[in-house]
Amino acid sequence: MSKKFFGTDGIRGEVGTYPITPDFMLKLGWATGKVFASKGDGKILIGKDTRISGYMFESALEAGLTSAGMDINLLGPMPTPAVAYLTRTFQAQAGIVISASHNGFQDNGIKFFSAEGTKLPDEVELAIEDEMEKALSTVDSGEIGKASRIVDASGRYIEFCKSTVPGNLSLKGLTIVLDCANGATYHVAPNVFRELGAKVITIGTEPDGLNINDECGSTKPEKLAAKVKEEKADLGIAFDGDGDRVAMVDHKGEILDGDELLYIIARYKLGKLGLKDQGIIGTVMSNLGLEIALKELDIPFRRTKVGDRYVMSELLTRKWLFGGESSGHIICLDSTSTGDGIISALQVLTATQVLGESLFDLKSGMTKFPQTMINVRISDKKALEDNAVIRASVEKAEAELGNTGRVLLRPSGTEPVVRVMVEGENESQVNKLASQISEVVAAEMEKNVA
Repeated sequence: MSKKFFGTDGIRGEVGTYPITPDFMLKLGWATGKVFASKGDGKILIGKDTRISGYMFESALEAGLTSAGMDINLLGPMPTPAVAYLTRTFQAQAGIVISASHNGFQDNGIKFFSAEGTKLPDEVELAIEDEMEKALSTVDSGEIGKASRIVDASGRYIEFCKSTVPGNLSLKGLTIVLDCANGATYHVAPNVFRELGAKVITIGTEPDGLNINDECGSTKPEKLAAKVKEEKADLGIAFDGDGDRVAMVDHKGEILDGDELLYIIARYKLGKLGLKDQGIIGTVMSNLGLEIALKELDIPFRRTKVGDRYVMSELLTRKWLFGGESSGHIICLDSTSTGDGIISALQVLTATQVLGESLFDLKSGMTKFPQTMINVRISDKKALEDNAVIRASVEKAEAELGNTGRVLLRPSGTEPVVRVMVEGENESQVNKLASQISEVVAAEMEKNVA
């Protein structure tokens, strides 16, 4: 059964456009409360990032949940992975995050976590959607839920982050620039790295409700790279607005994406520490250079569809611990239950300290292949799949690339476009082939419309 509202990462959209409206959030809170109240006594935690609409939606969810008889704990601005952790430690039935992740302030959304700090199972999301179809009703006055605020949430999470690295690890002597994207990590991340001994210089730590992810953070790390060079810092770390993604910058100002960070973590955890029966999970978008570099280390590598939900599912199936995406969403199941930007950065820093190599030196073991992606508008995904002309153009490009490249046509799950990705050793060849395939796709889609 397909879901009406929930996507691969909760519910997200433009504020004021259905379903990202106060009345929908009120009903969603009520429906969620009805589902979890039926499971027995308990509470639900609510956290949010720093975008201005978070206050509005927090109030709406609070009203809906309490009207269904659920008690709630308010966390205020907290990273998404912090909500996952606190949901576990407070033994709550669920955690809710009000965030649109790396999007601008004009968007917002809702993410849910289970009692175990993982994404909600499909059956629970479907049950919430079923309740949404019913008329809202309020429990008897004596059964209305209570709301309270957890005042030491950030301190608890800071200590948890520090606990994921060896107790004798010291970052003393390191100068680190942090870019918190004017988002949920602004009051947490600087303290984590300072308390571990580093000298911390910050940017993106002055949220005003409107500047989250605005030309900063892990999706726009150029400002961080410039600051690292200006300050002559050892490295830089950038998070996205809700703190589940990370990008890093070495002392030369070169940016490391999720593939390179995952390689460093794998080299340390699976190579140096020699964890047995383990491999790395990436996605169809993971750079071919990662796959080749891991093969040279005799580390198995497998790909899934794009989305941390799919990476997590494959990790659990294989009983592996590490996986991630090029975007910087990295999962370290030996440390926590979900993707966590701060914890992922700490694992990379641990690798630099234990292996005695700089970020620049560690990443040199992996050579990224040039990768080009072009979005082409389409009207019918099925027409794309069944088109012999498009298939022939892809096969021709694959033959030209040989064993040192890839072609991928991936329809977007959120937009009427197909993403044409070509990857190979030669950048000019990659660009040429991506353009050729894109032109064929566009021409064939025009015929289909006609």
